[in-house]
Amino acid sequence: MSFARMSMGARRFASTAAAPSQVQRSVSRFQAPANGLVMSARTGFTSNVTRNMMQKRGIVAESAAAAMVAAAKIQGAGLATIGLAGAGVGIGTVFGALIQGVARNPSLRGQLFQYAVLGFAFAEATGLFALMMSFLLLYVA
Repeated sequence: MSFARMSMGARRFASTAAAPSQVQRSVSRFQAPANGLVMSARTGFTSNVTRNMMQKRGIVAESAAAAMVAAAKIQGAGLATIGLAGAGVGIGTVFGALIQGVARNPSLRGQLFQYAVLGFAFAEATGLFALMMSFLLLYVA
């Protein structure tokens, strides 16, 4: 009898509209600001619904100046990675020249390959420096 009562109560709770309204109140209680720039430090993440709502907002800065600095950091890091394209072009040029040199004089293959590896190292180093600068812009205060 008590088992039947429990299952009846569980079915009654699942069929009522009280559960969704409770969730809706918890979401609206911690509503984020409309402009997306200010996030209150006192906001307590009491439920997963609220936490997920706040995480969907992405990068949240505390002021307009902080938002501009964050945007400039991201843009600078993106522009710093353009050096990687230069490294790719340089590596392609080095090995293209190696193929042409070996085609002209196959007996110099070993010496030309050493020069090609040296040119590859220099071109790759500039690309790695560009990548390092982009990471510094992103992750160092």
